[in-house]
Amino acid sequence: MTWLRCSTNLERAKVVEEGRTARSTIDNGATFTQLNYLAWVYQITRAERFKDSVLRGIDYVLDAQYENGGWPQYYPIREGYYQHITYNDGAMVGVMRLLRDVAQKKQPYIFVDQLRQDRAAAAIQKGLDIILRTQITVNGELTAWCAQHDRETLAPAQARAYELPSISGGESAGLIIYLMEIGNPDDRVIRAVESAVEWYERSKITGVALIRKKDTSLEKGYDRVVVKNPEASPLWGRFYDIETNRPIFVGRDGVIKHSLAEIEYERRVGYSYIGEYGAKVLATFPAWKAKWNGQ
Repeated sequence: MTWLRCSTNLERAKVVEEGRTARSTIDNGATFTQLNYLAWVYQITRAERFKDSVLRGIDYVLDAQYENGGWPQYYPIREGYYQHITYNDGAMVGVMRLLRDVAQKKQPYIFVDQLRQDRAAAAIQKGLDIILRTQITVNGELTAWCAQHDRETLAPAQARAYELPSISGGESAGLIIYLMEIGNPDDRVIRAVESAVEWYERSKITGVALIRKKDTSLEKGYDRVVVKNPEASPLWGRFYDIETNRPIFVGRDGVIKHSLAEIEYERRVGYSYIGEYGAKVLATFPAWKAKWNGQ
């Protein structure tokens, strides 16, 4: 028991020390998911400490927003790719959905004061503007988005070695779904959605399937392999070359390749390079178009 208490105290001290130096993040669902949870806890318990935590968290995400409307992955700013406007893994969209619920006084945020509601409404409008401004144009045509954009130039930007400037079939899907959730979309939003959906239509990868192939000789006991299958659902690359619109696959060496098989094993099984990213986009679009067509 003495050893357990000592171990627990050391771990607690480590967490406290990291909390003094580490920067908070919106990556991988962080911050906005915890705030949503705490808001529901407050609604159930009515304990003021939970309310205070949520309000401080809302202030944090509002303060983290760039003047141009984007959000960095870390705030206070962490040098490197973390300071880019971050669409990767749904980071910015997750924050905007939270602030949208705050602005509209939806559950569980009905306790939030008017000043924060107004700030949230302004923030999501600025966020919408930067989403529309960063949609990538190729040969005069709007396409989709990169996973991250430079906070100053707004150009597609590199993150890790295997995340090059590109059009993202993965991250763009979340942005389009968010845009289709907007009530009474204006002409800019309608054009952005229709153009991005057209890009998804022409960027489909058909006739193949991504499978998990058992192989006990490999470290994890399996491999990820793309195989021919004429009946398979469409797939999309996580990344597309901006100029050619060809799917690209990049490992830790940062070198562009054109098939999943060329990527090192650790990345093939440890990262998502190809998937059914556009399925929800194409499934949602017809009803959205029918509702807003001709507005």
